[in-house]
Formats: sequence, structure tokens, C-alpha cells
Amino acid sequence: MAERKAVLFRLDPKLYLALRRWADDDLRSVNAQVEFLLRKALRDVGRQPSKEDDTTAPCPHP
Repeated sequence: MAERKAVLFRLDPKLYLALRRWADDDLRSVNAQVEFLLRKALRDVGRQPSKEDDTTAPCPHP
């Protein structure tokens, strides 16, 4: 399994509480809920990375 990347970002406290409630309802952590939502958004716009993508390639925008 590929190494997971850690990302730090700031959220408005009200947004975080709404995400936490939603995650609790879905029996997920907030982190897992955010990842779920990002994957769904990528899939909905046709940008979901394929399994064949090289996850070790450097990001073009550091």
C-alpha cells in the first residue's frame, strides 16, 4: 500500500462541527469523512486518479 500523505489545513469551527456530526452519523472519523468527500467530488467531476497512477511522482505544484 502506498504511503499516506499528511495534510494540515484550517477549518472554520462551525464547518468542523458540521463535518464531525456528519462523520459521527456515518460512523467515520472526521479525517475519513473528509477523504470520503474529496474522493466523491473527484469522482463526480471525472478526476478520480486511477489505480495505475504513480503516487510517488512529485507534485508539479509544490
